[in-house]
Amino acid sequence: MTRLALFVAVLLSGTACFAQQALWGGAQIESPVINDNGTVTFRCVAPKAVKVQVTGDFLPTRKVQTEWGEFDAPGVGEFTEGKNGLWEYTTPEAVAPELYLYNLIIDGNQTLDFNNMWINRDVSTINNMFLVPGGRSDYYAVRNVPHGTVSKVWYPCTLTKNNRRMTVYTPAGYNPTGKTRYPVVYILHGAGGDEDAWVTEGRASQILDNMIAEGRCKPMIAVFTNGNISQEAAPLENSTGYVRPVFRQEKQMEGSFEETFPEIVKYIDSHYKTLANKKNRAICGLSMGGFHTMYISLNYPDLFNYSGMFSAAVGVSDPKISPLYQDVDAKLATYFSKKPALLWIGIGKTDFLYNQNEELRAKLDAAGYPYTYLETDGGHIWKNWRIYLTEFLPKLF
Repeated sequence: MTRLALFVAVLLSGTACFAQQALWGGAQIESPVINDNGTVTFRCVAPKAVKVQVTGDFLPTRKVQTEWGEFDAPGVGEFTEGKNGLWEYTTPEAVAPELYLYNLIIDGNQTLDFNNMWINRDVSTINNMFLVPGGRSDYYAVRNVPHGTVSKVWYPCTLTKNNRRMTVYTPAGYNPTGKTRYPVVYILHGAGGDEDAWVTEGRASQILDNMIAEGRCKPMIAVFTNGNISQEAAPLENSTGYVRPVFRQEKQMEGSFEETFPEIVKYIDSHYKTLANKKNRAICGLSMGGFHTMYISLNYPDLFNYSGMFSAAVGVSDPKISPLYQDVDAKLATYFSKKPALLWIGIGKTDFLYNQNEELRAKLDAAGYPYTYLETDGGHIWKNWRIYLTEFLPKLF
């Protein structure tokens, strides 16, 4: 062995040992910790920091003014510094069962809690997450029940003249060559989201697995579409490459997505064992997805028997943008003349879209159109949308 080869071998050996230590050593600090009394403790080491905070939806909210109006934002908790630069914060009260998102703020800079490996992406923000078990939040956990299959599926789109991606959930026991056929629910994301959002942040596949296993909802196929007609798929899964995700995309709410939706239904019916009729189809969505749900339901009243609008952006600034957004009163009359099984509306009391939903409900009430309504605490947050999904699914089919 030459001296150079020997040097390289020794160097690689040292690197392997270092990597092995990093792999097996792991973090020595546990954060967050759910204590026996229900409080939650967060820890981090920041010996040179002046101020350490935590912000997340488990804390009391604070009012924030944005271009869309005033709405609730996650609160902030203050860490206390201990020995050797170890900072710690414990919630003053027990934290209710739920799935929560949070970040640390160190000297004004928002960052991850690197002692917690559980993270997810919301548009271009990376958040840590933790689950407090019990009650409804048990639907968000992976439990020892039969599990469905989640697939990433590409389909051709006539309008965009390319292939686009969606996520498809098939329930446990689904057999593509079997005789059993299933109803289908289409679940739409909000602005800045994509076909991954409901499966990652929304925990939709866990909700479906657990509710189906309990007999609370029927076995069904669930389809999660990408409502951003200007992109083929989620970030890094489309041809734009390493482009930072943004809240506002081109052609988000100008009719193109709604126009192409019957193609998606046709594709699903031709590639999966579906019950291909209105009676066995449902659609729902959050925020922008609620907007899409409303106008897809109104413009194609023979497609869906169940429609759910979660914190829906129901108004349009200019109906002239698309014929699909025009003649709403006439389309509502046609929609209800077809006697849909369910129109479901959910909104948080402090949601910045609350007034829009109140106006829609006033219109429905004045015309005597039936709907189911749920009002919850809180604002425009995933906590509410997961609740709405767990309320909507048992009412289907």
